[in-house]
Amino acid sequence: MNMKNWIAIVLVSMTSGFVGSWIFRGSGANTVVLNTASENSNLVPSRVANSGMDLNSFEKASAASTPSVVFIKTISTVQYESPFGGLFWDFDPFGSRGKASSTGSGVIVNSNGYIVTNNHVIQGAESISVVLNKGKKEYVAKVVGTDPGSDLALIKIEATDLPAAVIGNSDQVNVGEWVLAVGNPFNLNSTVTAGIVSAKGRNINIVKNQFPIESFIQTDAAINPGNSGGALVNLRGELIGINTAIQSNTGSYTGYGFAIPSNIVKKIITDLIEKGEVLRAFSGMEVGALSSEETQKLGVDLTGEPLKIKSILEDGPAEKSGLKAGDILTKMGDQTIDGQSSYDEFMAYQRPGNKIAFEVIRAGKSVKGDLTLISQSANKELLMKGVVSSSFLGADFQPLSAADKAKFRIESGIRLINIRRNGGIAQMGLPNGFIVVKFNGKSYDTPEDLIAAMEGSSGKMQIQGLDPNGSSRSYSFYRY
Repeated sequence: MNMKNWIAIVLVSMTSGFVGSWIFRGSGANTVVLNTASENSNLVPSRVANSGMDLNSFEKASAASTPSVVFIKTISTVQYESPFGGLFWDFDPFGSRGKASSTGSGVIVNSNGYIVTNNHVIQGAESISVVLNKGKKEYVAKVVGTDPGSDLALIKIEATDLPAAVIGNSDQVNVGEWVLAVGNPFNLNSTVTAGIVSAKGRNINIVKNQFPIESFIQTDAAINPGNSGGALVNLRGELIGINTAIQSNTGSYTGYGFAIPSNIVKKIITDLIEKGEVLRAFSGMEVGALSSEETQKLGVDLTGEPLKIKSILEDGPAEKSGLKAGDILTKMGDQTIDGQSSYDEFMAYQRPGNKIAFEVIRAGKSVKGDLTLISQSANKELLMKGVVSSSFLGADFQPLSAADKAKFRIESGIRLINIRRNGGIAQMGLPNGFIVVKFNGKSYDTPEDLIAAMEGSSGKMQIQGLDPNGSSRSYSFYRY
């Protein structure tokens, strides 16, 4: 038997048990000053002025950055499986509950106690404690806010005059540049490792969120379990990233580490501090990579991994701007779009209401225009337009847009979304996002008509439709 070696992406916090998922949200309207490289050019040298170190050395960067990196410990309650696993569904009298601890790192971003870390470090925590560099006292931390889409979280301890990190400009980081990773791997306090920036703009598909942001800095500086939330710094001691994950088939360092760029970090934590939530902007379009065959057919010289517009949200910004499904996206604002990560990173910096210039290729010709970005709530309202819910069937029924019908080459169809666990649709085995094209041989144009037909039917029933990737599927079942 041939065995395959699978390379896993590992989130590098240390845990002794499974940690559940929950989201904290704070309330804002605060103004907090963050140290930035452009505004604090003398701050890093002043920290080590008495050390006599060469300001261009690894020692200088280490001395400047380690005081800003903290140790984080969380406690959670977990449910352990019983020998009867799942037999009693939500209630298992034979299961047991216990405490699990998890550890990671964080970076002080303001002298009054604000600390940034990864969302997965504190996710599901009932209590969070922080130990400062070279300190023994444990501080109780509260969560200011989290952003699962970027895997960032902001916590706060009651302390003042803390050594806040100087936030550098990650756009100016170069491949091949020396960097240091600072954190607490394997519970070893204040560990520093060195390496270079191996690549920028990596998308490794680890953020399992409806609206993920991935544009990682890749480094070969050693990162291990416990480094999550720690600092990636340049040789000036400036924070250029938050260490998040490693690529490994062992769970430990094998040469590939990934950090969230500091410019994304700065935007996210500023929103969390001032607004209590992340002000994410939406363009009203879904983009995806072109296949090599599609690229060749274009007959146009394109760099990187070109993106095409896969679908357009009806009445959304992209549609109103004149963009069309099939357009090849080449530029947004002043940034060349040469892959998913460059698009994600550009959008991560934007806020609702921003007016953005764009450039696309359509039928071999360049088309320019602009669109005004909308908020997450406005985007959700458009997505849920015309949706009808059925409590009996345990799902929401969404009419297809004209673009969806053209995309799937069908005349009518109803999409099933938000399928509930114990509803009729779930019992039928239909997946979330499934499009019902025909029910018992008949097409339906409105959610109301399809719901009435399904709720009122008995005996043998058949559903024909498309799964979320467009493949045809047919289901047959009985209802008594």
